[in-house]
Amino acid sequence: MKSKEMERTQNIRRVVVDDEVRSTPVTDRVRTALPDAMWHIRAQDEPFPLSAQDRDVLYLKRYKGRFLRFCPGTSRYRCCGYRILHIGENCPLSCTYCILRAYFQDNMLKVWANQQELMEELDREIGGNPDRLFRVGTGEFTDSLALEPLTGYSRDLVAFLADYDNCCLELKTKTADLSWMPAVRHPERVLPAWSLNAPEVAAREEEGAAGLEERLAAARECAQSGFRVCLHFDPVLFYPGWEEGYDTVVDMIFDYLRPRDIAYVSLGSFRCMPELARQLTSCGQRRDFLQQEFVTGLDGKLRLLRPLRTRQLRRIANRLRGHGLKEQLYLCMESDEVWRDTLGHTPRDLGGLATHLLRRAFSFRK
Repeated sequence: MKSKEMERTQNIRRVVVDDEVRSTPVTDRVRTALPDAMWHIRAQDEPFPLSAQDRDVLYLKRYKGRFLRFCPGTSRYRCCGYRILHIGENCPLSCTYCILRAYFQDNMLKVWANQQELMEELDREIGGNPDRLFRVGTGEFTDSLALEPLTGYSRDLVAFLADYDNCCLELKTKTADLSWMPAVRHPERVLPAWSLNAPEVAAREEEGAAGLEERLAAARECAQSGFRVCLHFDPVLFYPGWEEGYDTVVDMIFDYLRPRDIAYVSLGSFRCMPELARQLTSCGQRRDFLQQEFVTGLDGKLRLLRPLRTRQLRRIANRLRGHGLKEQLYLCMESDEVWRDTLGHTPRDLGGLATHLLRRAFSFRK
């Protein structure tokens, strides 16, 4: 286990577990991994025994909602059609710009420990529609792998989904954890994915995350093992010197990966709910990426002024194209106008963004 993964687990000192999931495989693994933590078994309907703002608490919950859901996009911007596989909430990393800081009302790490119910739902949805293709991922409401040393969640998922040839699973992370790899039987249907940013941003704003070199080395190991990887530049931040910063990280990618190793790359400008901006400005530390011109978008989020974000996204896209990427590139939650100004086409020219990315995810099928 790498040092940063070890630090993340050592920060968890208390575990609360719902009585209904006290003996599940996930709970058993966490108990083994955290032998010195204080444990509380929570009876059904018992008030939560600790503050929901405590960051040293892990809550192993019996989740009662839907596990497989659509990405919470908006019709005003082009959504990629990603299906969220909901395995938990919040993240042990401390990225300053993270939307989860304002999305949830608490900071507590939560893991849905009733995996059997999750897998039964997947069997009904994915197994029950064998002629339909599913591109799903666990990295929307938490980092897919940040708690993997404790829970083994991704190892269980890749093993379970191996029997469903109409499903590709994306594991999105800022860690370098590869402990799930031995459980994979069909690497063509697992898409390990890394969030990347400029070196200055990674160093200053992504506390607890693996370094860029570590992430890219992990991506290279996956590619050498037969996986296609995905990369996400989201959020792209506007700060003094961003041009050289993003040029540097784009060039770094191709020291580790070949264009054919990459299934797709997303580009998304920084956007946030107003509450996150208030949180960041009230903490007393200057954030250069918040000192720019923002407008309220059609989704109610603050967005960088359109000419500024178009300028950024176009430069990064052109740099990636210069290294041989083309069909892999797409924009996350942008309008057709920004697509056209940045990439020279719209999702409609691709047959629809969701359809295009399904083709990319399942491009191994001939």
